[in-house]
Parts: sequence; C-alpha cells; structure tokens
Amino acid sequence: MKSTKADMSLLPALHPFTTPAAIPVTYTLGGRRFCGFPEEFHPTVSHRRIDARLEETVVTAHTPEGLELKAVCQVYLDYPVVDWVMYVTNRGTENSPILSDWRIVTEYAGESPRLAHSNGDTCNQEGYTWWTDPLPEGTVRTVKPDGDGTSCKGAFPYMRLCFNGWGVNVAVGWTGTWQVDVRCTDGRVSLSAGQAAFASYLKPGETVRTPRMTYEGYTGEETRAANLWRSFYFDHILPRRDGNPLPPQLVLHTWMIDGLPEFCGVTEENQIKALETYRAGGLHPDIWWIDAGWYPCNNTWPITGNWYPHPEHFPRGMGPVGQYCDRENMQLLVWFEPERVYHTSDLFRQHPDFLLKYRGAPNQWLEENALLNLGDPAVCDWLIELIDGIIKESHIRVYRQDFNFPPAPYWDSNTEPGRVGLLENLHIQGYYRYWDALLERNPGLWIDSCASGGRRNDLETMRRAVPLHYTDVGYGNHLIKQLQHREMFQWIPYFRAHTMNWDQPDGTYGNTNQPLDEFAFQNAMTPAMTCMVEWNDSPAMYALARRMLPVWRKAAALELSCDYYPLTDCRRDASDWYAMQFDGVREGFIQIIRNIRVAEDSVTLHPYVDVTKTYTFTDVLGKRSFVVSGAALADEGFCDRLEPRSGVIWFYTKA
Repeated sequence: MKSTKADMSLLPALHPFTTPAAIPVTYTLGGRRFCGFPEEFHPTVSHRRIDARLEETVVTAHTPEGLELKAVCQVYLDYPVVDWVMYVTNRGTENSPILSDWRIVTEYAGESPRLAHSNGDTCNQEGYTWWTDPLPEGTVRTVKPDGDGTSCKGAFPYMRLCFNGWGVNVAVGWTGTWQVDVRCTDGRVSLSAGQAAFASYLKPGETVRTPRMTYEGYTGEETRAANLWRSFYFDHILPRRDGNPLPPQLVLHTWMIDGLPEFCGVTEENQIKALETYRAGGLHPDIWWIDAGWYPCNNTWPITGNWYPHPEHFPRGMGPVGQYCDRENMQLLVWFEPERVYHTSDLFRQHPDFLLKYRGAPNQWLEENALLNLGDPAVCDWLIELIDGIIKESHIRVYRQDFNFPPAPYWDSNTEPGRVGLLENLHIQGYYRYWDALLERNPGLWIDSCASGGRRNDLETMRRAVPLHYTDVGYGNHLIKQLQHREMFQWIPYFRAHTMNWDQPDGTYGNTNQPLDEFAFQNAMTPAMTCMVEWNDSPAMYALARRMLPVWRKAAALELSCDYYPLTDCRRDASDWYAMQFDGVREGFIQIIRNIRVAEDSVTLHPYVDVTKTYTFTDVLGKRSFVVSGAALADEGFCDRLEPRSGVIWFYTKA
C-alpha cells in the first residue's frame, strides 16, 4: 500500500526539522534543562538529499564546556515518515557536566486517542500479545522492556498511536532498555522516548547517542496503518542482498547428529553427505544452516568463546562446506554468539581485559559467563577482524548472531559513579559498528538477528538484519505460531517458521516432535521456512515436501509484495478458525486453517475485495477452482468447508 496525498499531508505533524530551537529533544546538562538547541550554543544547519526518496538535516551545536551536540532528522519523500537521533561528543579536554533526562519528545492532537502496544517476545507462550489502551485526559503510561538489557522482552519497540481517522506508527531503534512515556494532557498526547536510564558525564573523546525514533503518519484505520508500515518497511528498512530484495528462503539443516545437542555433531563429511542426499531427493535449500556447536565446546554448545571450527570435525575449516554451497547456489549460514564469553573458553583466558565480569549478588550463570565489552573500540576492532576472517575463510553468506543472556547485570555491576547508562550506550554503539563493518567488508552478506529468539529486534537492528529466528517459543505449537505470525506480518514482515508438529492426538500441545504432515506446512507459510524433513527421512516425507514447497514458495512471494489483512480474530485458541489474506494489484491468496477443536464445519469470511473485478480462485493442492465477481464476494463473503486440523490456500487472480 503506497502513501496518498492525505497521508503525506501529515508530515508537518510528525515534527520534521524547522528551527534548531524546535528540535524535539529535551535534556539536562549540568543541572540546567534544555529543549532543542538554543542560540547560545551557536547551532549550524546542513541539508542534503541522500537519494530521490530521502532528505537529511543535520544540526550541530557546541556548548561552552566543549560538548558537540548533533541532531539528525531524516524525512522520507515517498512516505509520511520522519526519524530523529541525537549524538553528544565531548570535544573538550576535561570531563563534561552530567548529561541526563535525555529524551526525544513528540506531541500530537486528535480525537479519542488510543495506544496499541505489545509485550514482544517474553520467552514464553504469553509473548506477542497486543493491547489497545484508551488514553483519557490525565493519562500517564510508561512502555519499556523488562530491563534485562534487551529491546523486545516484555515490551515491543513498535506501537501505534491511534486517533479517529488517523494516527502514527512509532518504532524505537535501540537495542538495549528503552522507555516511552505517554502523557495525555490538555487534549494532546506526548511521546517521550529515550534510553531508560542515562545520567553520565563524558570523558574527552566519548560519544553517546539517543535511540533512533521513527514516526509514520497514516490516514484511515489500523488495517491501513499496518499496510502502510509494511510497504515502508519493504522499501526502506528490509536489508537487501546485492541490491535486491530478499526473496523467499528455504532452509534445510542437520542437527542432533549422533544424539549430540544442537549442532555439536556437524562435520565436513556429514554436512556434504546430507546436502547431496537432499539434492538427490529433489530438495534444494536456499540456506544451509549450521547452528551452535561447530566450534570446540566439549559437546556443550553454551561454551562460547572458541571462535574457530572444531579441528577434528572440520580439519580443513568450514571452507569446503561453504564452497560446496557456493557451487550449488546455496547460502551457508553459521551461528555465532560473540558477546557471551564462557569462563572455560580460550577468549576468557586469553583476553580478560576484553570482558565485563559480573560483580553483583551470587548468580552461577552470570558468574560463569562474561560480556565482551563492545563499548571498547579496541575490543570491537579485534572482533571485527576475527569474525570477518572466519566469514571469508568459510564462505559464509548469512551471518547469524545470537545472544542468550542478559547484558544489564554486567553493565550495572560495573557502572562507575556518575556514569549511569554509559556502558550500555557505548556497547550498543559498538554492536552497530561491528555489524556495519561486517556488511561493508563482505558485499552480499546478510545478517540473521537472534537473542534467545526475538528479544533484540528493534528497528535499528532491523535496518541491518532480518529475524529468521524471531522466537524460541512454540516451533511446533500451531496456536502460538498463529498469534506470533499475526504480529510479525504487521510489523517485521520478513521472518521464518519451522514445519513442526507438537500437537497430540487429543488436540493438546506438548513440546516434542510428532510426524510431519501437511498441516505443519500450512502453519509455516511465512517468507522463510525451515522444512523439517530430515536428510535420511523416508521417501514419503520427501514426497510431502516436494508437494508442499511449491505452494509455500508462491505464497511467500505474495507475502513479500501484497497487503496483509487478518480475516479472523487470533486468540491462541484451538476452537478458533484462523484466516488471513494477502492482496495485490493482480493477484493474492486467502489462507484458512481449521484448528483441531473448531466445532463448525464451515466458515464464511469477508475478505478485502475490489467490486469491479472478477476473481479466479484456485486451490492447487485440492485441485479446485471457481470464478466469482468481486461484488458477489462483497455481498456474500467467502465460504469454505474444512476437516478438523486442516488448512487450505486459495490463490486468486483478478480480471
């Protein structure tokens, strides 16, 4: 969905740059409160056109103490979108005054304000749940993640401020603990956003920054808001490979080899054997996935810090596997967790000066691990050189980064007096610099973001990565996945699902794999998919995959080019139908799933239709087809009958 003139008319309400004094940032410096950049700081303004679709304004000012203030505003010319970020650098020779209460503040006015927000990935089945809260006069509401130092656990850094007839999509770009305070006073709603805790002086040469705040205006209702965001995301946020949009990606892998956990059993021999077997069976992956355990870890994958291939498993390194993938037009993906350093690893012993060690109350897990201090430029440089070398030697085309512990206890227990929030701020800047360097040094490389699932998928991270593994919860629980996918399709629309079944014959869900079937594929129709057919599976399993994957690939391509319309409620309830529509200019599809305990044999849906068109619907798997007018669909709805625990995808064209 593209923006309209009505949408673009909202740009002035989104606080683009006007004057230095009106920059939407507030801060306290040395006990004195400021809004914007006052004349006494002698601000200068520069404008530049980044490309045909984006303009940037940079405002620079200097305080008497030697602090350089820089605010950067980007205005998109094809969408009603503005984003802001501010930097402060100590250019002086002495420590600066304390900088605190640092927030980007925007304000809006409209009728019946509401805030739509989510709890993000909570690492349990309650995650990815949405609420819409009214904002009556006098409301003060705070939205922030749990405080473990990740950006998506307990609160989602994407939210929507809704008024009657219009609203604002809001996204936070900060991979630590952010905070948004929502206040409704005198008929106006203000959003005050920043790092949750920051009150620090800066040493000479140090730079700190705010989260990047992105605001998109929209006219109409929330379904339109979601599709305008999706379109902006695909055009401006989603990383590209060799300049091209990411297409659907099929993932295959081998794991739990010889009973060893995760990928501790992978070798050059068994990886190439599995690849050859898959190809002989007619399955050709876009991505060959090697996850945790490929390094020396004594068959215990959480022992991280030995970043080199296991010499017994890969005596020639991983290069032969990567070269095989290159020859066969596949991309090798390899897992890393560089920020967590286990106490028995080479890195822990050889570079204690690179680490922040936990100094708080007794906690075995925190004490056994340390945080690689990416806030130290020398440490960040060392890591860039190390991992860049492995990427090149191994022919890695997708760099996968995980993060399986909370960084906040390491920052907090090492904080110096007068330096609250400084370690977090410097670390996150180093994290961005590290990824930017890998991407710059390896053209065509792309990044998979993971943090025990989806705990670090804020917008600044998503400008550099995609969440192929957006959660650690519910891989084979279809009801949980339906709820998760509902949120992901609207806000982070490139992601991956597994074709797993965890449901028992009685309709309950456990966490162990049941036989793979068509229903598992129906619940994994996402832009990327991991097909759980094992390399040594039966011919029947290979035949199932060959039947289902063409349907998935066609649906996934439409998911990346069409507008998205949920057609049913989604309550993580086995008694509910689940349906969605992807609609494009000339084609689209409707998917319907009858969960195991749905009582009704049929369902009538009310899809988005163009009453001037004629629709030809085709169920490829069921070999059914029919033609109907858009006017009839609008009047009568779309009806289908399904067996319990089954699904269907109706592809359609418009004429």
